[in-house]
Amino acid sequence: MHIVFLSHEYPLWSSGGIGSFLQTFGRALVARGHNVSVVGAGKESEEVYLEDEGVRLYRLPKQQKGILPEFIHNAIHLNKKLQALHTREPIDIIESAELGLALLYASHPARKVIRLHGGHHFFSEAENRGIHWRKDLLEKRSFRKADGFIAVSKYVQSHTANYLSYHNKPVTVINHPVDIPNHLPSEIPVKKSLLFAGTICEKKGVRQLIEAFTMVRKQYPDYRLDLFGRDWYYPNGDSYIARLRDTYDASYFEQVTFHGSIPRDALNVRYAEATVCVFPSHMETQGLVTLEAMALEKPVIFSQYGPGPETIEHGKTGLLCDVYDPNDIAAKILWCIEHPEAARALGQQAGKRVREHYHKNTILEENLSFYSSLIS
Repeated sequence: MHIVFLSHEYPLWSSGGIGSFLQTFGRALVARGHNVSVVGAGKESEEVYLEDEGVRLYRLPKQQKGILPEFIHNAIHLNKKLQALHTREPIDIIESAELGLALLYASHPARKVIRLHGGHHFFSEAENRGIHWRKDLLEKRSFRKADGFIAVSKYVQSHTANYLSYHNKPVTVINHPVDIPNHLPSEIPVKKSLLFAGTICEKKGVRQLIEAFTMVRKQYPDYRLDLFGRDWYYPNGDSYIARLRDTYDASYFEQVTFHGSIPRDALNVRYAEATVCVFPSHMETQGLVTLEAMALEKPVIFSQYGPGPETIEHGKTGLLCDVYDPNDIAAKILWCIEHPEAARALGQQAGKRVREHYHKNTILEENLSFYSSLIS
């Protein structure tokens, strides 16, 4: 099959959960003999082409003079590129996130799939905002063009259905694959560190985690909180981290370090060093960083809401918490610190769970089966 993914996210271009998924999944498809292209909006005046272990990456030229609205400019170049790729080698599947098919030519013969990573409607509640009229129209238009839908969790399927119709098209639930290391970094000593990974923003529960950490430090002042991920910016350009520092006393940030984004291999080492990994997100589609930490047999604290109960069996493969309650987050962290053997057992069961249910080869077969059902 020739499969084209529409996205500007990819680790060679930018960080993000969709990009990490595309790299893991794209490489796995290529290894099985399929042709994979990723096409997305670029930042240069000319098209940029790269390859990543056989995955072909096309970053389209950015408009220089602003004659057209940027999304129209991108749509024109996207459709031209898809036609060129299809002429060279017929495309079987075009896949995008929720909004990505909106301006795609409906006449393109490839089967079109939307993978529910969490779109504008899905995150509206967690971000405490209304639905923007243009994005509302574009997502609805995109959904009408799809031939099928893949949800990365039961939760994202049901919650999205509160806002958007699947138009009686096929819908299946296929989790994100996890690129499980061949060897666990067991020789790395565990430090007195709590780890968070993800965008540093309100919907990821960073504020509640900072508050919870101050409670932890009252009992264990030698522990650190290490946060990995890019800063989030408000529409006026303000940094989320800067606003946090303006909101809280400086004492809240003692032993707290914002590291920014780091490569996956380096993050694996930091996972391994951590006493416990904490991801108190208010809204997730699945929670890829949660699975990455679980794959490394780390005790993980995740949300009791949304896809949390699908991902973790509380008390067996990790702990679930009330992400809106810093006291509960702190209590779960303290339990892991004070019960190291039990926490280690949680991590071991977590690793087993990920290997059995989220291995990239298993997930690959599920995806190929769904693609084939649309083509036949």
